[in-house]
Amino acid sequence: MLKHLSSEERRKLATRGALKRKNPGKIRISVFRSGRHIEVQAIDDVKGHTICAASSKEKDFKGKGWNIAGAELVGAAFAQRAVKAKIADNCYFDRGAYRYHGRVKALGDAIRAGGVRI
Repeated sequence: MLKHLSSEERRKLATRGALKRKNPGKIRISVFRSGRHIEVQAIDDVKGHTICAASSKEKDFKGKGWNIAGAELVGAAFAQRAVKAKIADNCYFDRGAYRYHGRVKALGDAIRAGGVRI
């Protein structure tokens, strides 16, 4: 099964599939982390589209997304957009294959502090 994928890719797919089964009808808050940037987006899996997103690649965060402080800024901006889109109570956190540590944890905590229940 899925032998062409790396173990990290299999773990990401398994985690995402398990989350979708446990949280049907909820909005998925997906995280992408690279060496220089961090991105987060709210995805409606039923309709198949993105509701809102925030990224350290935006002009407001120029040069600030590579550390924990930058992740907190991105999380706060995302929380504002999520509250404005009225999805603050119907979502769950999908960290993919990333450990809940460092920038991912700072992002999640900032989103919670902004008023989104995840």
